Amino acid sequence: MTAVDSAEFSLQGQSVTATAQGKVNLHLSVGDARDDGYHELVTVFQALDLTETVTLTVADIHEGVPAEMADLIGSFTVTGRDATKVPTGDDLADNLAVRGVLSVLEHYRDNLAGVPSATFPVLDIVVDKGVPVAGGMAGGSADAAAAMVATREILHGTGAVDTGFDRAPRPDDDTLAILAAGLGADVPFCLAGGTALGHGRGDVLVPVLTRGTYHWALAMDPRGLSTADVFARLDEQRSAAARGERPDQRAGGPEDAQRAILTGDVDVLAAHLDGAVVNDLQAPAISLSPDLRRTLAAGKDAGALACLVSGSGPTVAMLCRDRDHAVDVATALSSEGVGGRAVPTTTAASCRHGARIVSHV
Repeated sequence: MTAVDSAEFSLQGQSVTATAQGKVNLHLSVGDARDDGYHELVTVFQALDLTETVTLTVADIHEGVPAEMADLIGSFTVTGRDATKVPTGDDLADNLAVRGVLSVLEHYRDNLAGVPSATFPVLDIVVDKGVPVAGGMAGGSADAAAAMVATREILHGTGAVDTGFDRAPRPDDDTLAILAAGLGADVPFCLAGGTALGHGRGDVLVPVLTRGTYHWALAMDPRGLSTADVFARLDEQRSAAARGERPDQRAGGPEDAQRAILTGDVDVLAAHLDGAVVNDLQAPAISLSPDLRRTLAAGKDAGALACLVSGSGPTVAMLCRDRDHAVDVATALSSEGVGGRAVPTTTAASCRHGARIVSHV
């Protein structure tokens, strides 16, 4: 095989855009902390039509394997909802979009056996956010998922050979899912989308049958909540329960949630969500952010069929009968506020999409 001459290849304007969805947890049971600090989860994920959009543009070509893979990241820009809350400075090591790009580039590097010389893209990254930041709705995980499929397309999609790439095997969806599990518990689901039962850390997925479309009004809290802090508070509460200082109330299994969404009947799902503990992280989230209790009550007062904290919070998801009902509930909360505090709101509906390419130019 002859060495690659990057001068042969045209880079101008090559750009790939991919999207991935936020999520709501219709069920989330959390096991006790393991020795390694992780918790076993059982959860029912459902994707929502709140979309993260990641655009990668080939800004330059790097000949040969770079000394540092981070050298393949050019500029990083964030636009859209809560954009100012996303760090865009020199230290991007923890940004999930960047990590998603690098995970696929590293896999490409590691599978270049027998290639005497290879080129790598230097990528400018633009993230357009549609999912609330730090709201328990997997916005960062969706960034990672979209970035991964976009990077794969750059390396192996239309025109990749003409641009000097596609010199290693193309990772299939199962391989991307394995890479995704190393980035975060929600990233594999954001790749797959739809509705799924998650086990382990939430990264072992089984598709779940569902009927109908479910509509939500969403109340956000701009102060955010740290997922790590919510899990730590859960551990504290369970230690207190073991000492007899508080009740030990836990979500049961996911079967009732699965049966409810299979009916396609929003009243059946509402009865389930209202009738039992369905999210083990709701109590610790409320403990850390007591205003959540008021928001949950305000949602019911505004006519929502059921209300729950989404994942680790602090977003409150309010199940509604249809799109118009969701708009009415969201408008009531945003106009009246909660406890004298303004509440930003939006609406969303269940969505079947996973991460996907929407443009390649």
